[in-house]
Amino acid sequence: MKEILETIILNLVDNKDAVEIKEVDGEKSIIFEVKVAETDMGKIIGRQGRLARSIRTVMKSVAGKEHKKVSVEFIG
Repeated sequence: MKEILETIILNLVDNKDAVEIKEVDGEKSIIFEVKVAETDMGKIIGRQGRLARSIRTVMKSVAGKEHKKVSVEFIG
């Protein structure tokens, strides 16, 4: 699941070296903390948060197959 998120994020940013994805695993939930460069934050969030919402939706559908809940947090 982390690989899917990593693929999405790396294709959106310019500074690929600054991307850092931390996975906090719980019993029934997973939290992904995504750190990107300040200059790439706007590209990840999108206009009015639409792109961030879409990324979260894709991750929730992937997590649903594994019967887990997922949360994606973007940290600048």
